[in-house]
Amino acid sequence: MRKMDKRKVEKILDILEAEYPEAGCALVHRNVYELLVCTTLSAQTTDVSVNKVSPALFAKYPDPAAMARADQDEVADIIRTIGLYKTKSKRIIDQAKVLVEEYDGKVPEDDDLLVKLPGVGRKTANVVMAFGFGHQRIAVDTHVFRVSNRIGLADADNVEKTEEQLKKNLPEERWSRAHHLLIFHGRYCCHARKPECERCLLSGLCKYYKKKD
Repeated sequence: MRKMDKRKVEKILDILEAEYPEAGCALVHRNVYELLVCTTLSAQTTDVSVNKVSPALFAKYPDPAAMARADQDEVADIIRTIGLYKTKSKRIIDQAKVLVEEYDGKVPEDDDLLVKLPGVGRKTANVVMAFGFGHQRIAVDTHVFRVSNRIGLADADNVEKTEEQLKKNLPEERWSRAHHLLIFHGRYCCHARKPECERCLLSGLCKYYKKKD
């Protein structure tokens, strides 16, 4: 796609910023390791669901060393209310073992190393790098994918291309913030099935809305 006009992009982000000043990471965590685990658990389930199980999980397994020694059935029992809990319990235990054996129990501050961890894809790595370590990243989840392609910030048929195009169109210093703004807009206005276009403050700038007319 052709690179978007810089002023239009800034206007879209400014409108979203004004609409969702409270936008931020909804996963409750106290450190980078907890963020990694919570983000891993959040795949195909809601942040709210993860937040319900994570306090008990971290009370029993507060760090990679404790998690690496965990019994999978016990972990699965703690997180059983979230989707794919059996698979995820194995992933976070295997994840912890790698952290202990290869990284002295610390989460690596490196994109390429993060995606090599069990259960960590590009989205999770981007979340950890952005909100655990403070780097500018764009993590493309279902909301970011849908909203950015509807508005016209991207024009792609998969998350990888969407991320590439967002990086080209959005100013780098706003990448991480844009991630949360697009998520909030997807949650509260630009819904998957019935987007509330008539009340959307971006309707005049939105490719999807213009096509509806």
